[in-house]
Amino acid sequence: MSSRIQPTAQVDETAVIGDGTTVWDLAQVREDARLGSGCILGRGAYVGPGVRIGDNVKLQNYALVYEPAVLGDGVFVGPAAVLTNDCFPRSVDPRGRLKRGDDWEPVAVVVAEGASLGARSVCVAPVRVGRWALVAAGAVVTRDVPDFALVAGVPARRIGWVGRAGVRLAERADEPGVWECPETGGLHDEKDGELTERA
Repeated sequence: MSSRIQPTAQVDETAVIGDGTTVWDLAQVREDARLGSGCILGRGAYVGPGVRIGDNVKLQNYALVYEPAVLGDGVFVGPAAVLTNDCFPRSVDPRGRLKRGDDWEPVAVVVAEGASLGARSVCVAPVRVGRWALVAAGAVVTRDVPDFALVAGVPARRIGWVGRAGVRLAERADEPGVWECPETGGLHDEKDGELTERA
């Protein structure tokens, strides 16, 4: 199996593209980026230098993933979502001179296994989105998101829990702190603001 790269995509020769990965029209993959197997980069998606992307990741059209972001296996990044990398963004320094690469230090957004970022959501680095979490469309993430959390709003706040299927979990009426997926029947336990999946 090999990767599929459309003629209008720009993939730097130092980038590593995994087997079965598709890079669609006008997408750009910068130097030293590493993409796992089975990924899909939609039209106009951007992957910055040195970004690390796991297997089976989907970057929808015009998603922007700036370095030094790290995306785990099975991550979904919706259309026009942005992963930033600068705590104090400025085009120029205090003297009015154009800033260059050495004039600032990039910081990472880390998106853990199975998490999803909705369309036009923004993750303001440095921040971590936990395993199987779901960030609603248009949300602005400014602080870490726990595993399995459903967050929405500006700034994003937890409004519920989701399971691996992405469906909102329901708390069992007879068992406080026990959450069930209505689709898979999977059970999760909540304690001290964190959710863990039962084996």
